[in-house]
Amino acid sequence: MEICKELHEAEDADEAMSKYLSEKLKLKDKWLGVWKTNPELFFVKYEEASIPFVGILVEVTCKPHQSSSSCFKVTVSVAEPFSSNISNIPRDLVDEVLEELEYNVPLLEVYPVERQDSDSQDIALALEVVRFFYDFLWRDWDDEESCENYTALIEERINLWCDIQDGTIPGPIAQRFKKTLEKYKKKRVELIEYQSNIKEDPSAAEAVECWKKYYEIVMLCGLLKMWEDLRLRVHGPFFPRILRRRKGKRDFGKAITHIVTKVMTTDMVKDLPSDTLLQQHDDLDLALDSCYGGDTVVIFPGEYQAVNLALLTDDIVIKGVGNREEIIITSEPSHDSFVVSKADNVKIMNLSLIQQGTVDGIVVVESGHMTLENCVLKCEGTGVCVLTGAALTITDSEITGAQGAGVELYPGSIAILEKNEIHHCNNLRTGDSSKSTLGGVNMKVLPAPKLKMTNNHIYNNNGYGVSILQPTEQFFIVAEEALNKGAALGDKKDENMLSKVMQNLNLEMNNNKIEANLKGDIRIVTS
Repeated sequence: MEICKELHEAEDADEAMSKYLSEKLKLKDKWLGVWKTNPELFFVKYEEASIPFVGILVEVTCKPHQSSSSCFKVTVSVAEPFSSNISNIPRDLVDEVLEELEYNVPLLEVYPVERQDSDSQDIALALEVVRFFYDFLWRDWDDEESCENYTALIEERINLWCDIQDGTIPGPIAQRFKKTLEKYKKKRVELIEYQSNIKEDPSAAEAVECWKKYYEIVMLCGLLKMWEDLRLRVHGPFFPRILRRRKGKRDFGKAITHIVTKVMTTDMVKDLPSDTLLQQHDDLDLALDSCYGGDTVVIFPGEYQAVNLALLTDDIVIKGVGNREEIIITSEPSHDSFVVSKADNVKIMNLSLIQQGTVDGIVVVESGHMTLENCVLKCEGTGVCVLTGAALTITDSEITGAQGAGVELYPGSIAILEKNEIHHCNNLRTGDSSKSTLGGVNMKVLPAPKLKMTNNHIYNNNGYGVSILQPTEQFFIVAEEALNKGAALGDKKDENMLSKVMQNLNLEMNNNKIEANLKGDIRIVTS
């Protein structure tokens, strides 16, 4: 950002932003805007999803008097005719709230109305720049710490923002960063409010509570700093999160088959060998928590939820019995992760995984090997993520609805995909449609992952069918025919290029049907 050029301290940046905004506000004393504020000012109870903000059309009088642009306040009055995004909000209530605020509201909560004069448009643009600075680039700790080159720090944060916008950082991990940043800001406000409510010398309990809140803020601050340092980022939010230790085999060496159903009948276990050791559970979480290495979890039709699927450290088999569409496992929305494996060998068979609320990949293989066989994966975050050094085999399965790629392969990972359907993935919202390139399968190279794809159907993805990303400025778009067995490209140079790329990347693709993907069928970025 030009405003932050050659800044050495956070204080300089804050001052520069204040000066920049003050100059823009001089363009026009009065203009119309929408005051967007917290519904808590107007409602005792409300659902955040249904009322994200209350918007009131106001006339703004600009006479900012605070030193920091993030603290600017302006005088507002309700514009006529009265207008709000809440159709039945009483005018009297709005007047009452504004009177309590002495008609002064934070400037950054006000958004100029479109189609006013050019001066109002310039003010609107300046406000967006300042909002972006304080929402994403500014940190509360910046003015508390010395920094030799503050401009370089701002550039790192801008790079982080760009990596999130263009998909270099996968959608679910970007969501985790945003949630961490929001949590940090919220916890800081909570601490300030808690301290302000202590009227006299704090009691021992109040002092302890202050330290607890402060310690949590420090921990969140440290995590955010890892994100900002490119050297640390791979060891911070990308680092494997499973801390659970492996149990290994039982002391008496026998494996147990865990039956998960509300009611167990003899008919359910009649086909099992007579010497099978059985445990019955009506809760999938309890079954998983009871597992040791070598155990099998057998799930009968029904709908289940299990946070322990994000803690797979032992070699077990999880399989459904019956129609896979009737064996439904949903995620717990309050958790970041759904299915995460760090075991040497985990196998999941014949069931449906329905992601609800979690932002991470529907399945994340952090290390070891996972097999998915005859499963349905209905995603909300990124689809299946295979991290560096991990391996995955998927057969006869369906992956759909991912916000990013259906299958995301990190550098140095291994994947075998056979007879799967990957469709309707990459629903990411982005203002730049050219960056919406992820789709069915996304490979990140350096070192190259190993991928074998046979007899897969990859279609109707809102990006490319297969994306192979390398650090380069040259882009190659290869036609659909290149992926079909025996098809000719009609261009010897392109054919040689594809062949060379596949050889260098240990990429083996045979008899795949890749069609009707919005951007194209394969995208290779190579030097």
